[in-house]
Amino acid sequence: MKSFSQFIALLALIGATTACNNQQTNTTTELAVPVSVSDIKPGSIEKIINTTGTLNATKKTVLNTEMTGKYKLMINPKTRRPFALGDMVENGQVVVQLEDAEYVNSIGFDSKKLNLEITDQNMKKQQSLFEKGGVTQLDYRNSEVNYTNAKDAFERANLLLAKLNVHAPFKGVITDLPAITNGTQVSTGTPVVSLMDYSIMTVEVNLPEKFISDVSIDQMVRIMNYTLPNDTLKGNVKELSPAISTETRTFKGVIEVANPELKLRPGMFAKADIVLAKHDSVIVIPKNIIISGQRGKSVFIVDNGTANEKRITLGFENQNEAEITSGLKKNDRLVIKGFETLKNRSKVKIVK
Repeated sequence: MKSFSQFIALLALIGATTACNNQQTNTTTELAVPVSVSDIKPGSIEKIINTTGTLNATKKTVLNTEMTGKYKLMINPKTRRPFALGDMVENGQVVVQLEDAEYVNSIGFDSKKLNLEITDQNMKKQQSLFEKGGVTQLDYRNSEVNYTNAKDAFERANLLLAKLNVHAPFKGVITDLPAITNGTQVSTGTPVVSLMDYSIMTVEVNLPEKFISDVSIDQMVRIMNYTLPNDTLKGNVKELSPAISTETRTFKGVIEVANPELKLRPGMFAKADIVLAKHDSVIVIPKNIIISGQRGKSVFIVDNGTANEKRITLGFENQNEAEITSGLKKNDRLVIKGFETLKNRSKVKIVK
């Protein structure tokens, strides 16, 4: 019986020794978690509203004929070929001309022009004679009346002739040009060309109700389109509605953007970032490294080979970054990779 008790005691001793050795092994062989770090430096961050909308030209028109006549598409002096879709047209430039010899003859343009020249010469002659006492004031005044009537008749003739020309009311781009053969008789009111000026564009957007006190006229806006990933254009808030939609809980705004190189096109879908405010020289970190838990938000920093969990408070946020108003300081070594498996006071090994 004594031998059996001694045997049991020996087993207990061996078990205790093994457990102790295992504990020592676990303590001494704790592996350091590989992480990447970045030293915190002061940066800038903006408070923005992300919204979307469709780009619209500030000027657009459809030009119609004012008279009946034979259609003639004019030559573009820049390309030396007939005007075509996408061509730039200068203000006042004639795009389409109508031909009607009978109408032109009925105006009597040449005779009215000649009559204007004659009455002008006669008025000047009568003025000279009147100043020298050679004619009465009535004679001179009658010559002025004749000249004025001739001038009015000549200007009316010009206006009537101008009705044969379809000219651009502003500088713009041809966006539609109906296929009409030269020499075809067209009637009054026939649409012959569509024109747009999109060197300045607008975007109509709907903004959440909560921002109605934050958005104001002339705030800067960044305009982007997915077809132009490397080009961001600057715009400004130009109009704001004071009324909130009861259906969508949004209010309407109009953004204006300069488009001098015509990179943006009418009808394009645009992403607009309205800049409400900006903070400089603050701590800014990537949002994807922030851990959310029951006790709030936190990140890890490394100090002497150990990961320390830091509770943080956020300020401004955008899609990718967040301002830290408390919990971190300049030059802290922030864990940016490998933080997913860390616990407070974990041993870490810094890798690139």
